[in-house]
Amino acid sequence: MIITMDENTTRVTQSFVTQVSPSRMFKALILDSHNICPRLLFSSIKSIEYFEGDGDVGTIKQINYIEGGEIRYTKHRVDALDKEKFMCKYRFIEGDGFIDSMLEFLTHEIKFEGYGQGGCVCKITCDFKAKEGVEIKGIDIELVKHKPLGMYEVVEAHLKAYPQLYA
Repeated sequence: MIITMDENTTRVTQSFVTQVSPSRMFKALILDSHNICPRLLFSSIKSIEYFEGDGDVGTIKQINYIEGGEIRYTKHRVDALDKEKFMCKYRFIEGDGFIDSMLEFLTHEIKFEGYGQGGCVCKITCDFKAKEGVEIKGIDIELVKHKPLGMYEVVEAHLKAYPQLYA
């Protein structure tokens, strides 16, 4: 993980290697996340709904989390989507908890690149800016870092167990 900061923005860049192809990871985690994530991550995600659009650039998705957690919901807008290069960039635009109370903005850019014999490297770049007077601590950066990775690892394990999915 690489963390860089300037006076306005903090950037957290991380990557991990998977034994699943870039196209399958992209299809599952980006194009079909509204179906697969609530099924596999039922202990944290209740549902993912299209609030506006159909998945392409400009789409707004709402992620509803299970009751009793720190966050009830988040909404994000797809800002860039390249289905041939397996890349997506989205911006959180609304939510409760950490994002709305502490951050001016939060964006994620995800790329899946071929690696080895049929696997891929997933590169995640997260940019965020704290609200005026808010200090971002290491624990907050850990939260931003671990949530996507945990989700991706669960989906990777499922795709390895069911190689015909998203083939």
